[in-house]
Amino acid sequence: MTIALNRQTALVTGASRGIGAAIAERFATLGMNVIIHYSESHESANQVARRCISLGANAVTLSADIRSAEEVARMKEKLESRGLVPNILVNNAGVSHFGLLSDMSEEEWDQVMNVNLKGAFLCTKAFMPAMITAKYGRIINISSVWGISGASCEAAYSASKGGLNALTKALAKELAPSGVTVNAVAPGAVETDMLATFNKDEIAALQEEIPAGRLAQPDEIASLVYFLALPESGYITGQVISPNGGWVT
Repeated sequence: MTIALNRQTALVTGASRGIGAAIAERFATLGMNVIIHYSESHESANQVARRCISLGANAVTLSADIRSAEEVARMKEKLESRGLVPNILVNNAGVSHFGLLSDMSEEEWDQVMNVNLKGAFLCTKAFMPAMITAKYGRIINISSVWGISGASCEAAYSASKGGLNALTKALAKELAPSGVTVNAVAPGAVETDMLATFNKDEIAALQEEIPAGRLAQPDEIASLVYFLALPESGYITGQVISPNGGWVT
């Protein structure tokens, strides 16, 4: 079974800025229902919603702490009360941590794991039953190149994204008979707030390491997510695709 993309509903977590906002706006160009999830950035989420509406979408914003099963359940209830049942779930919300593992506290480790991995688990568990019933759905996890290769001083972040990649592969096998695809997009260096702590020299050095010679733009990642969300992409599942400019192959 297939459903025309412009008749679908997409939920993008962590969509108040960066890659998440770009994904929401890419879907908005089709006039579909776009749900913009955020944690605390209320005004930023509203700005994304206004841009989505200007592009022709029916856009709503919704706040929830995706580390909490109770809050994810409440988010689902609020959406259902509005007649919104996602056909597409983009698990984009994430946090990073830079520093030596020996200096990292247990609380900092838990924060990274709870947002990046547990949050994806809770949202997927909440929204996949409707997809299974409909025999159609797309789950797209936003991972990282560091989940493939690992990064020095980013052990927790790398581990959380590596776990997300493994979850993607396992769940794809579980849901394939139900017509639901599960894929991960693992970007390299993208020009977002996550690189805000880098100075100009560090950015320049980073770009020199990348064969493409530049950082990715959020729109470029959004285009890949859009492709994986297409009804025509139903035979692509269990894949971890890394748009990284040739940085890691």
